[in-house]
Amino acid sequence: MNAAELLAAATGPVARAVSASICGAALGVVAAGGDRAVAVFGQAQREPDPAPLHRGTWFDLASLTKVLFTTPTLLQRLAQANLALDDKLVAAIPDLRQYDLRAAERQLTFRQCLSHQTHLPAVEPLYTYGLEPATLRAFILQRVWQPGPPVYSDINFMLLGIAIERLSGCLLGHLQPPPGLTWRPVPAQTAATERCTWRGRVLRGEVHDENAFALGGAAGHAGLFGTIDGVLDAAQRLLRGDEPSHAQVRTRQSATRCLGWEARHDGWSGGNACSDQTIGHTGFTGTGVWIDAGRGLAWALLSNRVHPTRHRDTGIDALRRQVGDLVVSAAS
Repeated sequence: MNAAELLAAATGPVARAVSASICGAALGVVAAGGDRAVAVFGQAQREPDPAPLHRGTWFDLASLTKVLFTTPTLLQRLAQANLALDDKLVAAIPDLRQYDLRAAERQLTFRQCLSHQTHLPAVEPLYTYGLEPATLRAFILQRVWQPGPPVYSDINFMLLGIAIERLSGCLLGHLQPPPGLTWRPVPAQTAATERCTWRGRVLRGEVHDENAFALGGAAGHAGLFGTIDGVLDAAQRLLRGDEPSHAQVRTRQSATRCLGWEARHDGWSGGNACSDQTIGHTGFTGTGVWIDAGRGLAWALLSNRVHPTRHRDTGIDALRRQVGDLVVSAAS
């Protein structure tokens, strides 16, 4: 089936979700051979004033930053610096926990952080400590993090973002993402996210994630914006093998994790119809992208499900799984 037919198989649930609970969404499919189809639904903004959504609308990608920017950029920088995945973070960040040379954080490796196999917590409200990015970076590096079992952790990727900055000699926000991805979208061309009680406004064109905002807008775990075609372009580069790390990032590091990416497993966000060679990732704002290398297929669902508030159930988890099963089943 061509991309338009695969897309048509999954548009119904997305249209119904937008009608019932989600402000706006874009759904895109890349089929074998590079054929592509995209559909958009709903609005870019409902509050304070309605705004239309287009194919070129920018979405806050949230944690897709981890896999569309941080992971490939870090792997590139490590290769340039002749560093290995199993080298310790201190090879790039020598001042990590510099006042305790026996600290557990000084033993962490790039591989462990990329695959979320560390003792670091899932998230920490760092923004409540202030809005000075340099001071917050120092706090992240010197914090005595309480030990715990391995979990999916924003802190892992904050550290990797700092490692990229050290290896690059500049802040993340000064590094140029590929076309269709950006740190600084035009607000009027961007899907709105939350009516933020902390910032006192509806967010449009500024990062939703509070910690990324406090770190200056661009961080290793969040801050990237993308259009539906920009996200599909990134997925297609991995499908075609254009990224030097395309095979590397598909190698499982645990039952559910690859390098940066989540690996297909029962009950995951990409549905259960996809092949075992499928990787994917989601973002808190309502975004997601999945790549089935076994079928030469990729799809992305971008939404602003947190507009105007995160504190409601939009059914995004079930919608993602349903979309994945419908697209893959149609391709089978």
